[in-house]
Amino acid sequence: MKLKANLHFHTKEDINDIVDYTLREGIDHASKLGFDVLAVTCHRHNAWTEEHAEYAKEKGILLIPGAEINVDEDPSKLGRHTVILNSGADSAMIETFEQLAKYKEKHPEVFVIAVHPYFYGNFSLKEYLEKYIDLYDAIEHSWFYSKMFNRNKKAVEMAKKYNKPLIATSDTHYLYEDGRHMNRNYAIIDAEEKTIPAIFNAIREGNFINVTKPSNFWRDMFWGQLRHYTETFWDKRGVKKAYLKEKRERHLKQKDKE
Repeated sequence: MKLKANLHFHTKEDINDIVDYTLREGIDHASKLGFDVLAVTCHRHNAWTEEHAEYAKEKGILLIPGAEINVDEDPSKLGRHTVILNSGADSAMIETFEQLAKYKEKHPEVFVIAVHPYFYGNFSLKEYLEKYIDLYDAIEHSWFYSKMFNRNKKAVEMAKKYNKPLIATSDTHYLYEDGRHMNRNYAIIDAEEKTIPAIFNAIREGNFINVTKPSNFWRDMFWGQLRHYTETFWDKRGVKKAYLKEKRERHLKQKDKE
C-alpha cells in the first residue's frame, strides 16, 4: 500500500523551539493535505502520546513517536541534529554517538535519520555523518533548497556512496495554507501494511519515491528563515545556554564518579 509520509515534524509541544501550532492542529493540517503517516520530532523531547495517536488514527494518520536529538563526540557540546523515530522518552537524553549506538543496539525497532547533514552551522552532522554512517538508517533530503542554492547535493552523494535511503521531509515549523513546505517535500512509501515496522522496512529496501520541488529562495528560504530566527533568537539563546550548562554539569558529575 502506498502511504504519503512526513517523517520530520515540529509542534508547539517542542520545549526547545518556537512553534505556533499544537500537535493536534498539526495532525488536522496533515489530514487536509492527505498524509497517511506523520512522525512528530520535537527537539530533545518526545511529544507523542496515546491520545494524540488515537486522534491521528481517527484522521487516517499513523502517528510515529520520535525526537530530534543532539549528538556529538563530546557530551559537553551542544551536539549535531539527528532524528530518531519510534523511540521512547528516554531517547531525548542521548548526547553522544556512543550513547546512540548503545540505544540502537538495545532498541532495534528505532529508525535514525541524518537530517540536513551538510547545512551551515554547528547543528549539522557534516564530517560526522561519514564517520558514524553505520548509525544512520537514512539520510534526509531537506525542503531547504532552491534552483540557485542546494546544500542537499552532498547528502545525495553520501546516500549513493553508502547505499543509504535518501528520503524527503519537510522539517515543518510553520503551517501554510498553500501546503509549503509540507506538501512539496515528502515521501510516498510503498509498505506491505500501515505499521511502523513495515514502513521502516520499506524505506530500507528503497520502496518509496520522493516528491520534492525547489523552494522559492527569497520567500521561503531567506525571508522565511529570517522570520524564524528573529522570532526565536532570544528564547533559543536562553534555552541553549541553560541546556549547555546542564550538560556540562552532568558531564562533570559523571567524571567525578569515574
